[in-house]
Amino acid sequence: MKLEGERIIEASRAAVWEALNDADVLRACIPGCEELERTSDTTFEGQVLQKVGPVKARFRGAVTLGNVVEAESYTITGEGKGGAAGFVKGGADVSLSDGEDGSTRLAFDAEAQVGGKLAQMGNRVVQGYARKVADQFFDRFKEEVERPASEDSVTPGVDQAPDELVAADASPSVVADETEDATLSDHPLEKPGSARPPTREEPISGAAAAPEGEPVEEPEATSAGAGPAGGVEAPDQAAISKTAADRAAAEESDE
Repeated sequence: MKLEGERIIEASRAAVWEALNDADVLRACIPGCEELERTSDTTFEGQVLQKVGPVKARFRGAVTLGNVVEAESYTITGEGKGGAAGFVKGGADVSLSDGEDGSTRLAFDAEAQVGGKLAQMGNRVVQGYARKVADQFFDRFKEEVERPASEDSVTPGVDQAPDELVAADASPSVVADETEDATLSDHPLEKPGSARPPTREEPISGAAAAPEGEPVEEPEATSAGAGPAGGVEAPDQAAISKTAADRAAAEESDE
């Protein structure tokens, strides 16, 4: 399986060469790359997650740089193993040349072979997928190298300043608090200082309440046989007068 192509990158040859040897840049550009570390001046080790048709697997391997000509070319060779999914091995010649107006022409000529389940899927499927991955890598690489320094993306927890991290962490809670306040203030009776509506246990009475601190006048209770002041009923004056008259008449008849 062979792949070849080129890209015109609007950057100096020195900048492109530096990026081709930068593990961080390569990690960001390789589709599905989960790990990539430079273990020496000429070797890298890494892991990628790829899905070709129904086959999805992690391939772990190493690549070596050879035939290195500073700021001009190198040959990259390597192999990755994905367990039952199979393996991928091959190499590529990468070269740089001057383009117009200070740009750089990057050309590559690669050849690879696959084994295991990947090989059983057919050369057309595998080669089509390899072309897609290669195009994604070089498109991302071109964009990364041409990106102005002021537009570099910030990776949370790595390049982001501590103050920015604190602000980012605080944002969700701040939004939640503001939302909660807005929800409560939508109801006029829930605003601070407003009257609380009566509940079923607190029916509204038609009588006015007595001012605080003043006694409430209660109606005087009366009982049968009690006078206005609640004492013993006063004697009948007419009956007393009649009795006295009867006694006087009786005394006169005796005389």
